[in-house]
Amino acid sequence: MTEYGIHCSHEQIPPADLLAAVIAAERAGFDAAMCSDHFSPWSARQGQSAFAWSWLGAALQATNLSFGVVNAPGQRYHPAIIAQAIGTLGAMYPGRFWAALGTGEYSNEHITGGPWPRKEVRNARLRECVDVIRDLLAGEEVTRDGLVTVDRARLWTRPPEPPPLIGAAVSTETAAWCAQWADGLVTVNAPEEKLRAMISAYRDAGGRGPVCLQVHLSWAATEAEAEEIAYDQWRSNIFPPPVCWDLETAEHFDVVSQNVTVEQVRSVVNVSADLDRHTEWLRGYAGLGFDRIYLHHVGQDLSDFVTTFGAKVLPALR
Repeated sequence: MTEYGIHCSHEQIPPADLLAAVIAAERAGFDAAMCSDHFSPWSARQGQSAFAWSWLGAALQATNLSFGVVNAPGQRYHPAIIAQAIGTLGAMYPGRFWAALGTGEYSNEHITGGPWPRKEVRNARLRECVDVIRDLLAGEEVTRDGLVTVDRARLWTRPPEPPPLIGAAVSTETAAWCAQWADGLVTVNAPEEKLRAMISAYRDAGGRGPVCLQVHLSWAATEAEAEEIAYDQWRSNIFPPPVCWDLETAEHFDVVSQNVTVEQVRSVVNVSADLDRHTEWLRGYAGLGFDRIYLHHVGQDLSDFVTTFGAKVLPALR
């Protein structure tokens, strides 16, 4: 049966409020949670960007949910440090934590002052990072001299079973590539045909483990309010790669999104005041074969969303 979780957006919501929301989500009947890992928001209107790894320790302690994080090792983060973070959370909360690994966005990675590599180089760097993280979680001493450099690293605190390393992908090509190394796949909502192709690309290439979906949605008491929330908070997020990968700052995203229309926002966010419509969308995603679906209400106040979807949408899906 498909699990339904909540996505926690650090770019939009202060960490204490986000912690309260995820505690409420567990009480409301959500099965799981995942969060972003950004240094910068996508827009000045979003206005936040707390450190995900500090928050994850608090969230895992405050709930019994499973948690995942979408992370980009290799530039802003050294893979040995990410392995240590994964290992520590895995040791403290066995079986409840996973990490999705991707190649990242320049808006987060430029802070260290290094150049932004081409996509094929970022892919190769990520694969090196995955191998470093896996070897460290397996208890090996690791030295590497490649796109990432590691000198005699060893994890002294490790969980009995390494947490899953999930592949993050938005294209069928990347989904098939992730099948070479990942313990599962996570992507974002898109037209049904695209999502079906994503799952097929991953599975046909031998991909194992769960396939997961993060769904951007906007719900409010009225259609106009739901639309206003989506347009205010998510119009900087409508751009496909390579634009979303390569812009440098929140200000850049705000400039390029000045002329975005509501219709464009609706193409990437499920906007409706009708709970039956949201239920229909989510049931359709589950029918495609997704094992876990994480609901991301793109507003900055999650209280009504959590309460209402917990009371009406989740029971209808189950």
